Order: sequence, then structure tokens, then C-alpha cells
Amino acid sequence: MRVLWIQRLSCCGNTHSFLNYENWESLLKSVDFIYHPSLSLEAQDRVIERVLETGEDIDLLVLEGAVRCDDEEIKRLCQRALFVMAVGNCAVYGNIPALSDQNICGLSYRFKERGGLLGGDFLSKGGLPVINLSGCPAHPEWIATTMLMLAEGIRPELDQWGRPLAFYSSLTHWGCTRNEYFEWKVEAEELGSKKGCLFYHFGCRGPLSYSSCNQILWNGVNSKTRAGTPCFGCTEYDFPRIGLWETKQYAGIPAELPIGVSKRGYIMLSGVAKMFAPDRLKDEG
Repeated sequence: MRVLWIQRLSCCGNTHSFLNYENWESLLKSVDFIYHPSLSLEAQDRVIERVLETGEDIDLLVLEGAVRCDDEEIKRLCQRALFVMAVGNCAVYGNIPALSDQNICGLSYRFKERGGLLGGDFLSKGGLPVINLSGCPAHPEWIATTMLMLAEGIRPELDQWGRPLAFYSSLTHWGCTRNEYFEWKVEAEELGSKKGCLFYHFGCRGPLSYSSCNQILWNGVNSKTRAGTPCFGCTEYDFPRIGLWETKQYAGIPAELPIGVSKRGYIMLSGVAKMFAPDRLKDEG
């Protein structure tokens, strides 16, 4: 499969994430990079010019970074590619570059507004919408595995945001080693602590964000919550938010409750849970 990886308005974080993929030898048996900013010697502009002039086949176009809303060059490449993949929150939602410029967006979204550079009805030559791998950055396993799926003729099943269900069908909360603290409302006392839940005071978005970060660990060993840092919800359209390290509350109740939990249910259950939390957890928290 011939892959063209292009960068636009980017910090290169997704490239750095991708370079941490652990099975490159296996990946390169299926993937041939027409261009990648860290693996190729040619200048990106010259490669784009050549590809557009010669009609060179593109099996997968990968975009890293946000784009300007009038970027005709990226539009032409997307129309030429069999499949199109947006890697990272900037390419998916516009994200940080779009915060201060109305003329910047992602390929198919500007934050939660559907459309982006290509419009909401875009389908690639292969018949799929843009495959969105959100995250700041996207996990290398998500990127490489999606590439391999396409190389093997497997069409990834996508969620409402165009994200592969294989990686975005579960909450970040699932698989978190702190879940018992969450259930019994035992709060962490400080950042970096290995004990206690980070949702109640430190802004953890694990119960409100979709990702497999606690199931497919980073570098095979860790995740933010396991390291004592709250999940920032970086796979969602509203990242980054103001106050990443704090949980906004009203009368002691989090302003945003875990997905699927009602305010009434939260009040009833959290009070009981905190009252009857096992001593072993309270002592640790």
C-alpha cells in the first residue's frame, strides 16, 4: 500500500508518536511511503508537486495537522487518494491552530461542526469518509493498525465522528487502574499519587472521553491515569479546555458527569459510596 503522509499546521506530535510504533519491520512489509516527513529525503512541496503532475497512485493519504479552509492542494490530493486518514486532533477538528483563526479547520470538522475542508459528505475513491484518528497525539498502535487493516482490504467500522470503533468504542475510564477509587468516591489527594480517583478534583476526563488508552498502553507500559495525571480528553472535539487540572463543580457536584450517569443518580450513589468506602481504600487515598 502506497502511503503519502503530509503535514500542515502541526507540532509534529503525531509523527513522533508514530515513530514509537514497536513493529516497524512488520509494517514496512505492507506499507510503502511515497513520502513521510521523518522518513523521506525529498522536500514535501516537491513531492506534492510531482504527485499531482504525474498522477501517481495514492492508496492512503495521511494528513497531520490542521488546514486552512481554502487549501485546494490538500483537496486535490484527497480526491486522488483511495483512502484518506486524518491523524491527531488538529487534522480531525482543527484543534489548537483553529482556536485563534476562523479560517482553520480539520478535514471533516471544525471542532464539533461537521464540514471542515472536505465537507460532511466527502467519500474517498475507496468509498469511505475520512478516517479520523483523534488524539493529541494519536496512539502509534491506532495509526499503524489502521494502515495495516486498509492494506489487507479490511474496512474499519467507524463511529459517528469517523473514528475506528476498534479504538474509540470504549471510554478511557475502562481499564483504568483507579476504577475502584472512582466507584467508592475515594479522591486522590495530589497529582502524581498512585492512589485515589482523579475525576472528582483534578479534571480527569476518563469517564467522558472515548479512547483505548488504558487498554492499549503507551509504549506498552503506561497511560496518563496510571502515571497519576488526569486524562485530558484529548480525543474529543472540545480539547483543549480551560482548566485542564481541575474539576469544575457546583455545590460539590461535578459540572459534567460521567457519560450515561444522571445528576440524581450521581447524588444518590456517590454519597452512599463515599460513606461506605472500604477503609483500605480510604487509608490509601
